[in-house]
Amino acid sequence: MKESILDVLLYLFEHYIANDADLVRDRDSLQNGLLEAGFSPAEIHKAFDWLDGLAERRHDAAAPRAGGPTRIFFGPELDKLDVDCRGFLMFLEQQGILDASQRELVLDRAMALDQDELDLDDLKWVVLMVLFNQPGSEAAYAWMETQMFEDDGELVH
Repeated sequence: MKESILDVLLYLFEHYIANDADLVRDRDSLQNGLLEAGFSPAEIHKAFDWLDGLAERRHDAAAPRAGGPTRIFFGPELDKLDVDCRGFLMFLEQQGILDASQRELVLDRAMALDQDELDLDDLKWVVLMVLFNQPGSEAAYAWMETQMFEDDGELVH
């Protein structure tokens, strides 16, 4: 099975985290569940590292910053995030779904994935996981979840 960090994260999110946010599991039981699901130990380790990075930066993004400067993407960001992805991030910030610090956290976590390029669907999952992890972002998370899971969701562009 060819999997990526994002595949492991999505599996964790869909099967453990999103279904029961109060569920407390230790890493060993989560790792055993992921191994049973067919993920490699290396990818599981990378996914846990990704989640650790998200947790470490959680408090950095908790204090909203209003009216920050325009974000200029450079080098590796331009290579990994196409125009649709960058435009979507700008849209989310303009609509108040993400603030500047949350946008930077989304970018940090997107860049931490082991993929050369992310498509818009992959980026939406990263946004959803970041919002899920941010205190006070329940409304933004609910809006983003609606955009992803409703067939006739409101158009975002």
